[in-house]
Amino acid sequence: MAMDLLLYLGLFLAGASTYWFVYTVFAANQDSKALAWATGDQPKKSKSPIINISRPLVHQFTLKYARKIKREKFRKNIEYKILTGGLNEEINVDEFLGLKLFWGLLFPIILTVLNFALQLGYPWPLILMISPMGFYLPDLHANAEKKKRSTSVVIELPFFIELLALSTQAGADFFGAIQKITNKADDSVLATELDMVLRDLRLGSTREKALKDMSYRLDVPEVTSFVNVLTDADSTGASIGDVLKEHAAQMRLERFVRAEKAGARASQAMLIPLIFFILPAVFVIVFAPVALQFLYGGKG
Repeated sequence: MAMDLLLYLGLFLAGASTYWFVYTVFAANQDSKALAWATGDQPKKSKSPIINISRPLVHQFTLKYARKIKREKFRKNIEYKILTGGLNEEINVDEFLGLKLFWGLLFPIILTVLNFALQLGYPWPLILMISPMGFYLPDLHANAEKKKRSTSVVIELPFFIELLALSTQAGADFFGAIQKITNKADDSVLATELDMVLRDLRLGSTREKALKDMSYRLDVPEVTSFVNVLTDADSTGASIGDVLKEHAAQMRLERFVRAEKAGARASQAMLIPLIFFILPAVFVIVFAPVALQFLYGGKG
């Protein structure tokens, strides 16, 4: 046991030493522009520690190869994945591709070293099958962030719509109501996106385009429905306050129906552990003493 702990500790220290050596040689003497994008803007610190640790090495080793990937459709898909994940301020397309290349090469090497050093005994075909996971690590991060944003927006949207309805019915114009709500909302994905709508309007964008851009960034069906309702109300001249109030009531009803469906699925999912694990345990506890007494009770 002690030998295994020492082996794990040695591997960890060897990996950490290798990383810091490479980081020191290739990144320590670079100025702050070494991590800047083509626009000269400094990216924000990522929520993923893997991205933060890998970024200096990506800039030194794989970024130049990532920039050579010119397939427009592929780059557009990556750009959209970054946008819907809310990662556009912390990573760009070139860095995303660089991370895919970096971990696509490093992950199988790490697996091979661990398999050999720790004598895990995993067959080589299995390692080859798992190796491509490194290439998809950035995609997994982007998808996870998108799911978090979508969940947050779906929860917040009915409340925001009701506040907008109350504000507009009280006499405020629609975008003035948005400004008041976003000023008081803290750490909200939807408030941040609505604030970007206001920014686009100040820069000269039309109301319809600003709202549709928000729908495109979020890629949430509820937001798309909300934007379509507002666009239709603008085109028909209907009262924004009444339309918003009706839409908020409809969204709350839809959320209630989704919750009921989720509860029904949960009760069905509970049947499997109930039948195969809980009921057998209950039968053993209840009937085992009776069975033992029946078999051995009359002896000695």
